[in-house]
Amino acid sequence: MARSLKVADREKTAERLLNSSADRFYDPEVDIDWAAPLAEDKYFIPQHRSSLYGTALWDGLTEPQRIELTRHEVASVASVGLWFEVILMQMLVKAVYNADPTTRHAQYALTEVADECRHSTMFARMVERIGCPAYGPKRYVHQLAKLLPTIGYGPAMYGSILIAEEVLDRMQREAMQDESVQPLVRMVNRIHVLEEARHVRFAREEVVRGMERVGRTELAYQRELIALVGFFICRSIINPRVYAAVGIDPKVGEQAALNNPHYRDTIHWAGERIMSFLGEMGLVGNPGMSLWRKSFLVR
Repeated sequence: MARSLKVADREKTAERLLNSSADRFYDPEVDIDWAAPLAEDKYFIPQHRSSLYGTALWDGLTEPQRIELTRHEVASVASVGLWFEVILMQMLVKAVYNADPTTRHAQYALTEVADECRHSTMFARMVERIGCPAYGPKRYVHQLAKLLPTIGYGPAMYGSILIAEEVLDRMQREAMQDESVQPLVRMVNRIHVLEEARHVRFAREEVVRGMERVGRTELAYQRELIALVGFFICRSIINPRVYAAVGIDPKVGEQAALNNPHYRDTIHWAGERIMSFLGEMGLVGNPGMSLWRKSFLVR
């Protein structure tokens, strides 16, 4: 199987990432001006990334309503990101629990947990600042996800982390360069993108190492698990309750979004880079293909 990533010695990689973490990290309490006023005429995500963009429902909204919808959509994205980062931290702590804490690998995992704590607090502060609910995923998904730290391990665990991080990363990279987006949101995105680059490298190398030890029977489990997680992540990014903020029935809004070619293209676009990597690693395939297609990550 081809490998797109050359894997360094695990301890050397961890040492380098630890040094990078020490040299460059942000404190959202200090580095973000939470008291700065919000701009009334700016969107909270690029408007063409709204889940309803291009639909009749979008056409029926006024400009202030469109901005308001993106305000609630970014709150949904941030609170879902926070939810998954809490799960991620549980999985990393579980890995450290079974590791030698004197290794650089275990110490970097703990450093990443510290990063994610700051990111989760930052997302929570942003949702609070823009005056929206912390939507999170649907209740049944929230309950089901409690199982992931128990049943998730190996390449699927790190691959699931990468799906959440890299789908969000691509959306944030675009938004942080878009001057039509609120400065506060752009700064939150910039901090998250810069620090997540280390986490992505760490997880990608773990996927490569893990796949070298996976047999045929185990591969089926790893593929099914990561496809299931990918499905729930992508279907949870926008909580249907956001549509009520602009007078749209949540069920009507959800169906319009799921059937919206523009929104399907957005999810596919956001996942292109990570799906290419996971495909090359052998994690994208049966028995999980129907779930990948339903997630919109695979056409």
